[in-house]
Amino acid sequence: MTVFLGLGIAGIVLLVLSLLLDGVLEGLFGGAGALDGLFDGLLSLPVVAGFVSMLGFGGALVLGTTGLGAGPATVAGACAGTGAGWLTWKLTRALMRDQTAPTPRGDDLVGTAGSVVTAIPADGYGEVLLHLAGQRVKYAARSSAAVARGTEIWVDAALSPTSVAVRPVER
Repeated sequence: MTVFLGLGIAGIVLLVLSLLLDGVLEGLFGGAGALDGLFDGLLSLPVVAGFVSMLGFGGALVLGTTGLGAGPATVAGACAGTGAGWLTWKLTRALMRDQTAPTPRGDDLVGTAGSVVTAIPADGYGEVLLHLAGQRVKYAARSSAAVARGTEIWVDAALSPTSVAVRPVER
């Protein structure tokens, strides 16, 4: 029983270390060419940790609740560990494939309507309030003509990641 509980605890400790150190343990073996890629996929540290902990705790559970010996407890723990390792592998693959939406760029603002919050002098800079991806954002704005505060504008071009060229909306 002690061996199984020790394996279970060792698996939990390995899992915590692999999460806290996030690749450092895997990087220790990065310099060895023969081990290159060994810890990717099925032999990653979270998968191994899941297998070892379920082997230990599953074996201890079978050994403690049934009259079976260490052999059947080891088989049951190995089956539970294989299942836990496979589920861990599938979960980590799904999380690694998760993609976020691309970050909006200044060019995404071209053609956007907004309003002037700080007056823009002729050939000078002011500030405009625009709506980008459902959020209100303030950008530095430049215009060839003077634009008063509160005027509705259109974005003609992105000058930089934080500034745009605008023109007043004609009515």
